Amino acid sequence: MRQVFLVLALMTLLLAAGTAGFHLIEGWPVFDSFYMTLTTLTTVGYQEVHPLSFQGRVFGSALILGGVVGIFVSIAVLADLVIKLELADYFGRRRSRKMLEQLSDHYIVCGAGRVGRGVVAELRRSNVPLVLVDNDKERAQWGINLGIPTLVADATLDETLRQARIEKAKGLVTATASDAQNVYVTLSARVLNRNLLISARATDEQAEEKLRRAGVTTVFTPYTFIGHRLAQSMLRPHVMSFLDVASAFGRSSELEIEIEQVRVAASSRVVSKTLEETRLRQTLGVIVLAILKPGGQTQFNPAGGTAIEAGDVLIAMGERSKAQADGADSGGLTCSGF
Repeated sequence: MRQVFLVLALMTLLLAAGTAGFHLIEGWPVFDSFYMTLTTLTTVGYQEVHPLSFQGRVFGSALILGGVVGIFVSIAVLADLVIKLELADYFGRRRSRKMLEQLSDHYIVCGAGRVGRGVVAELRRSNVPLVLVDNDKERAQWGINLGIPTLVADATLDETLRQARIEKAKGLVTATASDAQNVYVTLSARVLNRNLLISARATDEQAEEKLRRAGVTTVFTPYTFIGHRLAQSMLRPHVMSFLDVASAFGRSSELEIEIEQVRVAASSRVVSKTLEETRLRQTLGVIVLAILKPGGQTQFNPAGGTAIEAGDVLIAMGERSKAQADGADSGGLTCSGF
């Protein structure tokens, strides 16, 4: 936009200089001087407003040369700006399309409002691939500026979700401001990918029930969640402070810990071993808080003699630098580490 202001400033300066020149040299009224300057700069070719003196013709000749140069410079600057914008838009769309084509096991975030931006920030902190979808150009531009593959489209449409490669996605978060839109997004997403993890935002209990029936895996109601946290901060302030640190809310803390989950692969060296035999605490510095069995059973605070089997999901806590690695079920611990 700087180029546009420079062009406007140049043309304004030429008009002002020409008007002042004719007014001072010829003694014409201001409007007549302005009109003469305008016809001269635009090379329209109308007749002179008043007969010109020798000095007036000399000034008029200089104004014609300056006006022609100024107009050509302005056209060149504006053309260059338009071409750059068009090329940037073209290559930006092409780059975004290539990034989308390469995505797999990624997360789709529908809605770039305050909740959606918070989701994106947390996913980026965990270094997982993601796609942002919003039908508002201004909100979508936020994601584009961050270098995130972004679709400016309606997330309730099947075609939009297909462009986001939902069939290859690992999870979807629908966080639009409308409960109805969140339900529509959920219905479309569940049809296109039966195994997709879906989390949704809801503003009231009725919407929460409808979202669950539509196929949402997890529903969050912001007001209920905030109310719960406020109450707990009064009743158990130290517990909440610790949980904030462990869940990335307390980023200012020097205690860099993380709670993560990891699915035990069949090829892992810990299969058929007990927790004590794996020596996870000694080698990785992590504490196993719970074990989720494939059948749905949860073993909280498992004893050292608890056997680990393929398909188990370990909920573990440890230092962020040690808990994060590649190959995890959802970021964090890696089966290759034990």
